[in-house]
Amino acid sequence: MAETEEITRLLVLAREGGPDRLGAVFEALYPELVRLASSRLRGGEATLTPTVLVHELYLRISQGRQLQLNDRQHFFAASAKAMRWILVEHARARSACKRGGDQVMISLDEQIPDGAPGLTNVLALDEGLQALEAISPQRRHVVELRCFGGMEFSEIAGLLDVSERTVYREWERARAFLQAMFEEGGT
Repeated sequence: MAETEEITRLLVLAREGGPDRLGAVFEALYPELVRLASSRLRGGEATLTPTVLVHELYLRISQGRQLQLNDRQHFFAASAKAMRWILVEHARARSACKRGGDQVMISLDEQIPDGAPGLTNVLALDEGLQALEAISPQRRHVVELRCFGGMEFSEIAGLLDVSERTVYREWERARAFLQAMFEEGGT
C-alpha cells in the first residue's frame, strides 16, 4: 500500500512539471515492468527483449506529450497501450522485412479462443482489437488491459469504474468475438 501511495505521489509531481519523477516511477516499477514485458514476448524473438521493450516504453512515455497519469493502475493502463503499439509496430516492421520476417508473438494470460494455441500473433490480435473497438470500446479496453497490461479483473474494474462482474462479462464477450474472428480468418 505504501508503494502505491508513493507511485501516486510521484505521478502527481510529474504532472506538476517534474519529469524526473516519471523516471522515479519507472525505476520503482522496473522489475514489474520487465516481468510484464517478459510474459508478453515469446517465440524466440531476438531483436526485441523485455528490457528493450521496457526501455522503448520509457522513451515513448517520457518523451511524448505529458500524460495525466493518476495512480499506479492508470500508469499500467497507459503502459499496456504503449506496449501494444510497440509490439504491433515491431511486428509490422519484421513482417515487412525480406522474405516476410518473423512476427512478434505474445502469450495471453488466458487464451482468447478456447482450445486455440497458447501463442497468439500480435498482428492478428491487434486487428481483432481494432474490430472490437468498433463494436465496444470498453471490451477492447478490457482485453488490452488484461493481455498487454497483465491486470486482474478487480484492477480493471477499479480503473474503468465498473463492477468486476461487468469486466468479466465484457472479457467473455470479447473472447467469443475474437474466437469467431480468428476462426473465420484461419488465425
